[in-house]
Amino acid sequence: MSRLMTFVSVAFMVFAVSSVAFAADAAAAGYTDWAKVIFVGVSVIAAGLCMGLGTVGPGLGMGQATAGASEAVGRNPEAQGKIMLTMMVGLAMTESIAIYALVVTLIILYANPFKAIIMG
Repeated sequence: MSRLMTFVSVAFMVFAVSSVAFAADAAAAGYTDWAKVIFVGVSVIAAGLCMGLGTVGPGLGMGQATAGASEAVGRNPEAQGKIMLTMMVGLAMTESIAIYALVVTLIILYANPFKAIIMG
């Protein structure tokens, strides 16, 4: 439990420090309105959380699929071709979830629909 709390606190610090750095960069670029600076900082935090949490599940799933395929080939080496084909198709489908997270992250950062409202 202490390792989890350490990981969560370190991750929070990384997100907090990076968002402050990006917000300071936005302030240096001439955004003097604090709503704009906060919007940029929150957008960066949201993008980081989206990408981080959106890749945890696919990573775990891909590891489990690879482990299962390795066990299956170990038990039945003659079926290696079918097992590998099925595993590759499954890994491609699993990887698409991480790509969706990347697309949402890029939308948050570069094509945010609220940007026109806030940045005015």
